[in-house]
Amino acid sequence: MATPAPHYEKSSAAAPHTADLASSTVSLDKDDAAAIVGEHAQNIDPVLEARVLRKIDLFLIPAMIVGYGLVYYDKAILGSATLLGLSKDLNLIVTDTSTRPATTNTSRLSWATSIFYFGMLAGLYPMTFTLQRFNLGRILGGVVIVWGGVCMATAGVTSWRGLYAQRFFLGFVESIIPTGFMVIISGWYTQRDQALRQSLWFSGTGWFTIIGSALNYGFGGITMGYLHRWQYLYLLAGSLTVLFGLWCFAVPNSPVSAWFLTAEERVVAVERLRKGQTGIRCQKIKGSQLREAVLDVKVWLVALMMASAYTVNGAVSGFGPLIVSTFGWTTLDSILLQFPLGGICLIFILLCGWLSSRIPNIRIILLILCCLPVIAGCAIIWKSTWSYRAAAPVVGYSIIGFFGPVVSLIISIGMSNVAGTTKKSFMAAAIFVAYCVGNIVGPQLIKSETKARHYPELWLGLIICYCITIISALTLYFVLRRENSRRSALQSSEEERDRLAFRDLTDKENVYFKYVL
Repeated sequence: MATPAPHYEKSSAAAPHTADLASSTVSLDKDDAAAIVGEHAQNIDPVLEARVLRKIDLFLIPAMIVGYGLVYYDKAILGSATLLGLSKDLNLIVTDTSTRPATTNTSRLSWATSIFYFGMLAGLYPMTFTLQRFNLGRILGGVVIVWGGVCMATAGVTSWRGLYAQRFFLGFVESIIPTGFMVIISGWYTQRDQALRQSLWFSGTGWFTIIGSALNYGFGGITMGYLHRWQYLYLLAGSLTVLFGLWCFAVPNSPVSAWFLTAEERVVAVERLRKGQTGIRCQKIKGSQLREAVLDVKVWLVALMMASAYTVNGAVSGFGPLIVSTFGWTTLDSILLQFPLGGICLIFILLCGWLSSRIPNIRIILLILCCLPVIAGCAIIWKSTWSYRAAAPVVGYSIIGFFGPVVSLIISIGMSNVAGTTKKSFMAAAIFVAYCVGNIVGPQLIKSETKARHYPELWLGLIICYCITIISALTLYFVLRRENSRRSALQSSEEERDRLAFRDLTDKENVYFKYVL
């Protein structure tokens, strides 16, 4: 007997029965949603919709927070590992005693930080389109387990050259996570829902800055054993990543095939996305959507915002504890002082996501406001006195944690303002290509020979980057607002809007798509 259809208040078309769902087949060039909801809108029970949303949240969000937290943690480990002996064991920091006074060269550490992102650059587009074309869970799970193995292999590295190679391959396999998560969220949630959910998984940055610092502090207290203290950090991170990889195998391709929802709940999960006109998932990679994405100004404005905003992370993840130690704090104190930065990052990522989900068209405004504390923090660090256990630069260092909500909002703005599966994949990859560029540039701004002058190139460079972020955000705001005004003036048809929702059209092809500000 067929499973009863979901309860509808009104319906212009009968809901599909289980038997129909089982027999439905969709060609690769169509949106998966077309298999179960058709072209006519159906009014759904709000109580049932709330239950479906709750089940989706419980399945996806906690694991995604852990997953992205691990992405951030195994990059940020480098800063703590440097203080726990890695730089000495692998000869990453070179001191020239032939000069008076002796000079220190940290360029190898800078490149060890940056080369990770060259690997991520190499992997982003292949990984993103592989996820689109093939079974999402199998690809994601397999690659994540390999990532865990590569992370654990860091404990076996014996030279700085070996570390370079390991970091490149680590970046390559990790590239699957951020773009994969962005595309998953955009295919499971409405535009309004996405602001909070993109913020939730990205909040792993803040959670694991705090949790990771606590773990690193604990391992920093080890005084005996066969391994060096920094080796334990990588073995733990890799082991946790392998466990996360096992969960990834359970991720369905889309709400259409969500095994944790009933047949009626899958219909609701799909139907509730119709109004946003963003589509769900189409496995065919479409050249026309790629061409449109390449020529779309908003794609490049979002990418420019991400590249300029993430230069902060490039410096903080690899050099954060080392920089704090130059303020006159001990090794273990410097690790603990990552807590305030992580706390600010976490709290304001979640707050901005929540506000964006409650107040329409506030995302770009919040982004600009969050840039200001980052600029202030850089200025405070640069111009304050670096003396024994100096407090002022630590305050400045902590408030640059506002880079977290800035980046989270960029992701939300970028992914909510494109439609068409291939175009969404391109946007996701473009955002994280820019992310890699920012992370590559950041460490290169640190010149060890300018330590006595408080690394002026670093702090001035970051201030300039955040000014670029603000200008780009303002430009995007006026571009999107003008286009929304133009579309509002066009004649509209509810029937046609419903019919076009799951045709895998891009935001430019579908005049019923509305941009969020």
